Amino acid sequence: MKEFAVIFTGGKQYQVSVGDEVAVEKLSNEAKAGDTVVFDKVLLVDNGKDATTLGTPYISGAKVTATVVEAGRAKKVEVVKYKAKSRYYKNRGHRQPFTKVKIEKLS
Repeated sequence: MKEFAVIFTGGKQYQVSVGDEVAVEKLSNEAKAGDTVVFDKVLLVDNGKDATTLGTPYISGAKVTATVVEAGRAKKVEVVKYKAKSRYYKNRGHRQPFTKVKIEKLS
């Protein structure tokens, strides 16, 4: 089993290990491909052998370093509202922004 950590960003929790590519919620307007990002809200760290460290709620001093691979928008989700026999039809679409990061280092 390999080393992993659980990070908190964008209101969600992600289990990551070195080399993983994870699509997280949009980080900021300035995040471009090649930029380095540090996640300091680490909830759990497991070294893959015998030790697991839990935070209360975060582990002080723990960091996960990642590189931005891509910033974009997900596929369109269509929301259709329809009521039969009443001429009511609404069609809306939404594309959620995301930032794809590659995990470089757990510390």
